[in-house]
Amino acid sequence: MIAGCCELGSLSGHQAGRQLLERLYRMETGEEMPRIRLSARGKPHFENSPYYFSISHTSRHAFCVLSTVPVGIDAEELDRPVRLSLAKRIFSPQEQQRFAQASDQRRAFLALWVLKEAAVKCSGMGLTGFPNRTDFSPEDPRVRQWAGCLVAIITQNGTDEKVIYHDF
Repeated sequence: MIAGCCELGSLSGHQAGRQLLERLYRMETGEEMPRIRLSARGKPHFENSPYYFSISHTSRHAFCVLSTVPVGIDAEELDRPVRLSLAKRIFSPQEQQRFAQASDQRRAFLALWVLKEAAVKCSGMGLTGFPNRTDFSPEDPRVRQWAGCLVAIITQNGTDEKVIYHDF
């Protein structure tokens, strides 16, 4: 599994994410990126390829992950405004307890949020059952600080697959 990050520069998040995806696909396969289709629920996927991908962008960065298993990625800038009061509405009871016990609630909030969003993207099922049916921890090792952001990568089979990170 490979992941990439770049600054947006003059590009939109969509444009930068798409360029990252093309670059990662070419790096991984040596081939041109195949056509992208949408599932019935709107999840993008490659046509005729064994690879899966996910893209996320913030106001300043784009992130992309490419894998041979279904995958989701989400990112949030560490310095973005956060309304901690939303925790009661969007976290499961177990997550609310971990959040309340966290020494840095702001970071815990962002970590839980990117995990939830990455899981939604990975599942391709939309918000059905989310966000309060998850059981994540702010200390989850699938969350990484990268380029001033918290980034979560989740695979469908839950394996702790090694990720190779690239900065572009």
